[in-house]
Amino acid sequence: MKYDVIIIGGGLSGLTAASLLAKRNLSVAVIEKSYNPGGSCGIFKRGHVTFDQGAAMLYGFGEHGFNAHRFVFNALEEPIDIIRHDLLYCVNFKGKRIRFWADVSQFADELSEVFPAEKENIHRFYRDMLKMYQHVLVENPSYTTADETDRKSALKNMLKHPISYARFLGYLNKSAKDLLQKYFTDPEIFKFFDKLTSTYCYATVEEAPAVLAAVMFVDNHIGGSYYPAGSTLYLPGKLEKVIEENGGDMLLEHEVVSLIFRDGKPAGVQLNDGTSIFAPNIVYSGTVWNLYEKLIDPAFSTQERREWAQKQIPTYPSVVLYAVVSSNVIPKDTAPIEMLIGNPDKLDESEVTVYIMSIDDKTLCKEDEHTIAAIGPTFEKWLTDDAQEYQKKKEKEIIRLVGVLEKRFPGFSKAIRYVELASPRTIERYTLKNGGAVAGPKQMIGQHMFHRLHTRSEWDNLFCCGESTVMGTGTPTVTVSGLAAANALLKKLGKEPYIYQETMKNYVRIVEKPFTTDRLFESYDELSHSVMQAAMRCRFCEFPSCTKEEAVDIRGIMRRVSAGNFTGAQKCWNKAPVDDVKLTEFESECRCLEEEGKPVQIREVIHFLISKSNYENNSM
Repeated sequence: MKYDVIIIGGGLSGLTAASLLAKRNLSVAVIEKSYNPGGSCGIFKRGHVTFDQGAAMLYGFGEHGFNAHRFVFNALEEPIDIIRHDLLYCVNFKGKRIRFWADVSQFADELSEVFPAEKENIHRFYRDMLKMYQHVLVENPSYTTADETDRKSALKNMLKHPISYARFLGYLNKSAKDLLQKYFTDPEIFKFFDKLTSTYCYATVEEAPAVLAAVMFVDNHIGGSYYPAGSTLYLPGKLEKVIEENGGDMLLEHEVVSLIFRDGKPAGVQLNDGTSIFAPNIVYSGTVWNLYEKLIDPAFSTQERREWAQKQIPTYPSVVLYAVVSSNVIPKDTAPIEMLIGNPDKLDESEVTVYIMSIDDKTLCKEDEHTIAAIGPTFEKWLTDDAQEYQKKKEKEIIRLVGVLEKRFPGFSKAIRYVELASPRTIERYTLKNGGAVAGPKQMIGQHMFHRLHTRSEWDNLFCCGESTVMGTGTPTVTVSGLAAANALLKKLGKEPYIYQETMKNYVRIVEKPFTTDRLFESYDELSHSVMQAAMRCRFCEFPSCTKEEAVDIRGIMRRVSAGNFTGAQKCWNKAPVDDVKLTEFESECRCLEEEGKPVQIREVIHFLISKSNYENNSM
């Protein structure tokens, strides 16, 4: 099949670009190594429990602030249900729990209780940052990267608030520490902000650019912290839905091993199975290192460019502990996101961010349980070919992380019902993030903003998005990078780009919490609701026990149906349909039958898709 655009990588940035381009009637193909789209944002299951793979601290869905996710879903006209947390998160710092309130003034009061001598300065700092943020980013929303900003619009906005813009631009090549020194003198408060920048952008206050820190210190308060109702399955799942409903193809479990050049320009990609796919335009959403060290033949790039890519310093490798614990070990006042600061004086392995999303979303596990995902740095050496040694390292890391959590939640170790660990090698295997560096190149002075990959590459038909690009770290920013790549290509093709309009219809629905299983799919008709509930029981197994070596992708069909992507599920089924006898065999081998005594109702879901497809075809 011929495509207008090939998207390399199915993380949030690639899916955002692909969905927006498909919505503009371009034929797109998304090529993703994993069997699930979403990259770091998505789920896996262990028995009845749903775990978020990684990205679960989500911003950008609010009515105010830099709400990139809300803009994208409104542009796509795709409904999504979202939970808003009461608190952004809590930081456990030197024996005190600092609650991050949505109201900036309320948070300043909270922080002033920890640093009373700096109270006046804290309020002055946040007032100044808030004013600048509102003038530069809120009054005239521009969901694009710095390298794609329209100069005329930027000049018009600068003339409206020249002082705020001058201050903002003046932070470009200064560190966050330079900014903080204009307000504070207490060395302890610098340590606190050091922990914020290391969490926000994986860099210290001395490394982090002031322009990035100034925005992050305020943005999360204004916009709020969110979680997709029912799990992070639905964020990439909804984007995949838009792609497939608009004629796009999801080529999952395929890896691009090289770019194919013709006449000195990228013309297509070669996959790991030897297949070649061609398109006049390509959007790359992977890391800068994989682009220049793996995909681009040295004959088509310069030594200088390759050396520049190699010298990009990565964020530290990460590990993630996944656990299920008895709910009584988690205190009632615990926030869904808790940052644990073990050593306030420096970054070490005791600095862990804990996600307990089952506090606000009860669909993830049983009522008497909580799901835990704890992510932090690891300084362990993971490069070993010895399977036993590797397993011992993982077991050692589990013990260490459980010990960290035990200090915040006494009795944690005894309350564990299930636990496993993703090492940096695990992270790289599933997401192609080099060395398990979850945030790509470090956001630090010298390799921030325009010193990173630009949206437009050296070739006019290769566009880039993701964590290695100008915008950098976090789900809203990689989403913006995908939007910028889509708009850059649309402009090249003479098609209408996506621009914020005050009259845009809202498709983001904030739901009450705690969110419960009976409210899943409540906006669908009774039959669709029943089928989606049935599909959601699927474990989405990495190695399916039901189909084994069969070509039909039951796992992928169930995932799509769960997200309301019936078109994509039908396309998936039509690639390798089987008869009812085979479907019955699949049910007899279903993992749910072994674990719960009842298989996923595969036949019911497939019959629904076939009937729906027949009805739609007869109605045309």
